[in-house]
Amino acid sequence: MTRLKTIEWNSGSGCVRMIDQTLLPERILYLDITTIEQMHEAIKILRVRGAPAIGIAAAFGLYLGVRVFPDSAGRGEFLAHMENRADYLAGARPTAVNLFWALDRMKKAAHEYTGAQDAAAVKKRLFDEACLILEEDRKMCRAIGEAGFELLGDKRRVLTHCNAGGLAASEFGTALAPVYVGQEKGAKFKVFADETRPLLQGARITALELSEAGIDVTVICDNMAATVMVSGSVEACIVGADRIAANGDTANKIGTYGVALIAAAHGIPFYVAAPSSTFDLTIPDGSHIPIEERGREEVAVWGSKKTVPDGVSVFNPSFDVTPNILISAIITEKGVIEPPFTENINSILSSTK
Repeated sequence: MTRLKTIEWNSGSGCVRMIDQTLLPERILYLDITTIEQMHEAIKILRVRGAPAIGIAAAFGLYLGVRVFPDSAGRGEFLAHMENRADYLAGARPTAVNLFWALDRMKKAAHEYTGAQDAAAVKKRLFDEACLILEEDRKMCRAIGEAGFELLGDKRRVLTHCNAGGLAASEFGTALAPVYVGQEKGAKFKVFADETRPLLQGARITALELSEAGIDVTVICDNMAATVMVSGSVEACIVGADRIAANGDTANKIGTYGVALIAAAHGIPFYVAAPSSTFDLTIPDGSHIPIEERGREEVAVWGSKKTVPDGVSVFNPSFDVTPNILISAIITEKGVIEPPFTENINSILSSTK
């Protein structure tokens, strides 16, 4: 059993080591990220993707952005530079709330640091916080896996959309964490992975990591989900999330809403798996979630072949919002949240578990 490591700190070379996910599945290439500019580019063009992994990348990216600042600088000057670098990273992608959560947490750690007041000491504090975010993600993903596996009961045939496995986080992932935990306990899963147009994260990434781990996986085109569900081949759907509103409305990869509608039509439970950091309680519902629109070429070109005539418009939102009424439960590291979501989200997230 092999689980690919998405992102980690390489202490030997003093850099962030991550898999370049734009090259999967043809090539598994580890990148050594040494500058904030490299990290910004990696987040923006999806070399690193998945809400938890983006958060980890942002935390270390901010540290990379300040570590070259003069150690002798005063605290105020250093903090101003840090804020500038954080704003730069925040512009990489607008939808994944973990990006902003991680940057806010890093900035808070620096501003509230009460130790030595020189720049070198605050840099060390930022590095420690980034490492803590990474370690906490590993623990959170396992906790999500344990809770999700218990929720699934004897259901072993699941469908997922996009990639919310180990390659979207530090190790176990979110939506696939129950599958990996179940595998450790001897459970045999059958996973259907939507290809996830236009960038094929399901076909390229989910299928790769599951097959590497020895889990039975079948790739289907996005427009085959209804056929697979009506056949009785799917017992549950599990997806990840990039942002969850206070009422449980959930933004995830484009096409997720359609999967939820199909699941509801066939009486199949539809679960969202995400860490507490993915919730944005400042927005009341999904209509307030900003949706990233990406470039025309992702839809209009397949490999090197043009698939849309020149002059024809392309609409390419990267995410859609699944309304809470279609969600059976949200699986977090603090436990399973069931409807009514607004009340139960506040209750579960405020727990100290």
